[in-house]
Parts: sequence; C-alpha cells; structure tokens
Amino acid sequence: MSHTIQAVRGMNDILPGDAHFWEFFETTVVDWLKSYGYRAIRLPIVESTDLFVRSIGEVTDIVEKEMYTFIDALNGESLTLRPEGTAGCARAVMQHNLSYNAPQRLYYMGPMFRHERPQKGRYRQFHQVGVEAFGFPGPDMDVEHIVMTSRLWKRLGLTDVRLQINTLGDSAARRRHRQKLVRYLERRVEQLDEDAKRRLHANPLRILDSKNPAMQEMIESAPRLMDDLEEDALRHFEQLQQSLREAEIECEINPRLVRGLDYYNFTVFEWVTDRLGAQGTVCAGGRYDGLLAQLGGKPAPACGFAMGVERLLALMAAQQVTAPSPPADVYLAHQGAVADRFALHAAERLRDHGIQVIYHCGGGGFKSQMKKADHSGARYAIILGDDEAARNMLTLKPLRELGEQAQLSLEEAIDVLSSPAPGNSAAS
Repeated sequence: MSHTIQAVRGMNDILPGDAHFWEFFETTVVDWLKSYGYRAIRLPIVESTDLFVRSIGEVTDIVEKEMYTFIDALNGESLTLRPEGTAGCARAVMQHNLSYNAPQRLYYMGPMFRHERPQKGRYRQFHQVGVEAFGFPGPDMDVEHIVMTSRLWKRLGLTDVRLQINTLGDSAARRRHRQKLVRYLERRVEQLDEDAKRRLHANPLRILDSKNPAMQEMIESAPRLMDDLEEDALRHFEQLQQSLREAEIECEINPRLVRGLDYYNFTVFEWVTDRLGAQGTVCAGGRYDGLLAQLGGKPAPACGFAMGVERLLALMAAQQVTAPSPPADVYLAHQGAVADRFALHAAERLRDHGIQVIYHCGGGGFKSQMKKADHSGARYAIILGDDEAARNMLTLKPLRELGEQAQLSLEEAIDVLSSPAPGNSAAS
C-alpha cells in the first residue's frame, strides 16, 4: 500500500512565498559582510566526526546527543553532518594554509544539523551565517564583530536585541576556577539534576548555563570565574568594554555566559531578545585562540560568531519587518504560429536589457492568458497576435500603473520598460 512521503520532521521546506524573505536577508547580509572586508568560504556539509569531538568537546550536548553521525559504508569512516561551522572553517584554514601569509576575514552560510526535538526556532536542519577571523590577537577584532552585528540589526530594521558579554580568561584561569567550582558543586550534589551530575567532573562550567529553575539559587552563589582571571585577561576585557562605550553600544556583563563549546577563551558574547520565547539567542560568538592547536595545527588567535537565520527571520516577522518582493516587469501573452516565434525572440531581447519577463507557456486564448498576467503581479503585459508579429509590433498594456495600452515596436517597448520611473507607461 503506497503512502505519501513527507519531509523529515524538523527539516523544513522554504516555499516560494517565504523564499523572497530569505533572499532579501541573504543579500543584505552579503552586502554588509563585504562592507567590512570579509570573503566567502564554502565548506562541506559532511566532516569527519573526530573534527567535532576534538573541537566541541566530548561532554557536550551537541556531541553526546545531537549530532547526526553515521559510518561510511565504503571505508568504515565515522562521518557527521556539521552541527556548527567554526570547526570546519578552522579545519579548512589549517588544511590550505590560508593564514600563512596574512590574517583572514571569512564568512559562510548554509544548513547545519542537530538531532533534537524540533520546536519553534530550533530545528533539526537549521541555517547559520558564520563569521570567522584568524590571525587577529587583540580585543579590537572582538569589538569589530560586536560593532558590525549592531550595524546589521539596524540594516534589518530590528530592535529589542540586547548584548551580553563575558570573559572566560585563559586555560590556566579556567583550570583554577574549575577546581573551585567542582569542590563547590560536590558539596551540593544532591541539588544537581541528572545533566549537571553527568557534567560535574567533565564539563562543570556548562552547569552554570543551566536553565533548571531548581538550581538557580545554587548557581548564583557559585564561585565566579572573574575572580580567577589573570591580568592580561582582565585588561583584554576592560579594553573591550571601553571600546564598546566609545562606539555607544550598550552591553550587560553576564558572568553565567559560558557558551556550550569547549574551544572558547577570553571574550564571549550573545545578542538576545525577549520576542522569541525560550529561543532568545539570535547571534553568539567569541574568541577561540586555542582551537587550531586543539585540532593539531599551529597555535593562532581566532574569533568569530554565528547567527541563526530562522530566528532572525522570526524576529523580523515579529517586528513586522517586510522584505521587498519586486514583481516581474512583463508577462508576455501570445497566440498564433507567427506570434509564438516572435514572442520567443522578443522575450530574449527584453532580457538582454535586464527586463524580467514571464513568457506564457501552455497555450490558451488571450482571455485566460491575461488572467494569468494579472495574477502574476507583473507591471505590464505584452500582447502578441499574428497580425502584430507580422508587422514587428506588439501591444504594451500597463497592469499596475495609470496609462493606456499602446502599440509599439520592440525597440520602443524596450525603452519604456527600461525606464526606472515607476509611473512611466506606454501612453506617457
């Protein structure tokens, strides 16, 4: 018995009615990134599983529960659909020696995959824009990343997005803090939930990021990482805050902001909103100077951030930000053997001049074709019958603007349709 095949749960189709919103977002983002000198890099969707285990950390939700991992039947290699982009970008920079001669500003966008329960703003296939900078050691690059995201929110027309920042210091400071934190939590083990008990000795910092209401009072009283930082980490963090004040960007220091990935150090930040319920983080990142060495490469400073496309689009929709969807310029209706040949030629000539043309296919009389022309949203209809085609003429009819239809040569029609003035018509 046959059954209808549907999309995998949590992996969604983006239909034409929504796709123009995505295209508007993507075009805006690419223009914004280029204005800061970032260059595109395109990365594989499938990577070696070991890449994510070594970079993200074995005792993380992503590696333990959320990765789509499978064994390649050809060679027995363990492969994973990428759950995030930074590790793959770092791997590419190392493999191709991209940062050997000069620092790199890079960006990518595309689907990521996590096997988790789908909910609003959290899908099994989701999309991110990732921005990475390799070879920049100072807080000035951290500042650039925060300043440029602030500019993007303005470009997209977004409000109600707040910045939270923190510092994780270096590995030595985290080791000292880890010892204090573990001792503190061990004395309160009966208050820990199952996830916290599992992380207690493997990844205790992540316990501080728990959203379990029953643990909040205990977490608030836990030792603070800030108290164990060295002078250079504190100086880095203070320079970051000073630069943000000079850029007039408000921020909140959130000592519980630790990020869920093992490779971060020094600056971490998130842009959050209250408009999306539980999934309130729309952009997150920070510094990960140890990642390249962690993956077997030469140590090098690095930092970056990622934005969730679905969440940002949901926030734009919640704030009634609309995306322009310009209609086609022309719907070309035609009937008759001579007209059909001339119409095909005319459509290509119009496109040569950058004019968008919907060429009618499927036959039918002019009445039914004009209904389709009206439904298409095109600004004009071109009507071609055999008599007109024999004289190399056509009828240009405004569909959305004032003006009357007129018979024109193809070249005259090109002049009218190429005019940028929206009020122009064949009768003007």
